[in-house]
Amino acid sequence: MTDQPTITPASQRLVRNDDFDIAVYEYGEPSNETVLLVHGWPDDNHLWDRVVPLLADRFHVVTYDTRGHGRSTRTDRTEDYRLERFASDFFAVADAVSPDRPVHVLAHDWGSVQVWEAVCEPRAAARVASFTSVSGPNLDHLGAWVRGELSRGKVWGPFTQLLSSLYTGLFMTPGVPRVVLKPLGTEKMWSRFVGLMNETSPANITLGPEFRRDFFDGMRIYRANIPRRLADPRERRTEVPVQLIIARRDVAVRPAGYDNEQDWAPTLFRREVGGGHWLPFSHPELLATATTEMIESLRTGEAVRGLRRAEVGRQQREFEDQLLVITGGGSGIGRETALAFARKGAEVVLSDINLDAAKETAELIAREGGTAHAYQLDVADEAAVAEHAAAVIAAHGVPDILINNAGVGQAGDFFDTPAAEFDRVLNINLHGVVNGCRAFGKAMAERGLGGHIVNLSSMAAYTPQRGFSAYSTSKSAVFMFSDCLRAELAGKGIGVHTICPGIVHTNIVATTRFSGVSAEEEAAKQQRYDKLYAARRYGPEKVAAQIVKAVEKGRAVVPVTPEAHLQYRFNRFAPAIARFFAARVKLT
Repeated sequence: MTDQPTITPASQRLVRNDDFDIAVYEYGEPSNETVLLVHGWPDDNHLWDRVVPLLADRFHVVTYDTRGHGRSTRTDRTEDYRLERFASDFFAVADAVSPDRPVHVLAHDWGSVQVWEAVCEPRAAARVASFTSVSGPNLDHLGAWVRGELSRGKVWGPFTQLLSSLYTGLFMTPGVPRVVLKPLGTEKMWSRFVGLMNETSPANITLGPEFRRDFFDGMRIYRANIPRRLADPRERRTEVPVQLIIARRDVAVRPAGYDNEQDWAPTLFRREVGGGHWLPFSHPELLATATTEMIESLRTGEAVRGLRRAEVGRQQREFEDQLLVITGGGSGIGRETALAFARKGAEVVLSDINLDAAKETAELIAREGGTAHAYQLDVADEAAVAEHAAAVIAAHGVPDILINNAGVGQAGDFFDTPAAEFDRVLNINLHGVVNGCRAFGKAMAERGLGGHIVNLSSMAAYTPQRGFSAYSTSKSAVFMFSDCLRAELAGKGIGVHTICPGIVHTNIVATTRFSGVSAEEEAAKQQRYDKLYAARRYGPEKVAAQIVKAVEKGRAVVPVTPEAHLQYRFNRFAPAIARFFAARVKLT
């Protein structure tokens, strides 16, 4: 569970609209721009408890209980749950809390459906500055999409959406939900269900005091709107800038159902994230960051990098408007990887212990029309890495892709390897990765917009062999660390990729230290193995291509060379044989 900023008590009031009192809660400084948060079913204003603290220090944040929910006026009449009446309540609240300036809106589920109804009204242009929609479509647009797909003979999309929406038939059957869903309609069971569907702790689920009533009473919104809207969709357009936050694991609305939104909202941004339906509970940082970026971009007139990448209809290269941070970028795999991502549009921040080498890589990228920034960095120095991360984030922003590549080679029998040398290898190869993940990865997780972390391990991580105890231990530890980090960051939408090269010719071979031999013998070994690796004719550019593909395809563990692939599978199915040969064959 992520630590949340403390939230000051909200001022509360009732806003009257027609015969309904709408319970409104306000946070932050009223003179700031207003962000209006609208909940869906079966929630009330408490849906936003983890989001409000992340916004209230910069904005005037307002939540409210929609009619029939929480402390707002309750009703048994199905017609009171029609979308046009919710839209009327929305405008009444907006006029009350921000009479002189348009509001920005973040809405979820049926709250988003309600706001879609509102922003397609003519008066929305003057009252709504932006709309960030989370897991809630415009029902007219969805109905038009279904009709359009079927008219073109495309049935798969509508069919999958139908499967996802089967539960609505149960909800729309009078009397049945109170019998069938009674066990689920308790705070404990619902928290467990939502936590399971969103891969988050039930402790992150906050339900209102009227939850049990809201759970069943709120189902009237399904009966009041779904049949009439989907059966006879209207043309509903909006000039309000819209940002779609689409959860790829949403159990209710499939991502394809939003594919026609550009026809109705000309200023449209679309972000797909690896989460479930209840993102306000599981990904509050993501929603706060996305909403803030939308507001700031409209205020300044210049879209930030993440929002540019999400703009629908904008032609761009695959990694354009993404920031890549890579260590050990002065040569070898690091240099080639930096070049490969830059050619696909990424802005590159590269570091190396050799600043001149880092600058050479940056110059190569610049010659090809890319953008790169060179820094000097010793990845084994935790304080230096933390300082570097702070400087990079301040100057360039939080990275979208982090590649922990810096490393050194080492060989020699264990008892010939001094403790200081063993520690040196661990400090660079293992702790360098840990330091990078801690400094940059934490910022990526707190930002909430997902991303990728690439850690360079090795075929040596799963290949026991004599004479490589320090190097193999460091790379095996990187392998397991990456497995653990992958599990930990899955809920943040951050992919962790473990890259395991095999015999690849880079300058790491020529600079590998050999313990237990004279300087002359070490130089001879370095030269001999450098020639052998060169004869392999497998260069770092091929590893770079696999790293790019790992990020593109979301691959977790990537053995690179053919021998790395074979050994990876061989060691999984016959580890005893691998140990047998390790005890009898010495490569150094």
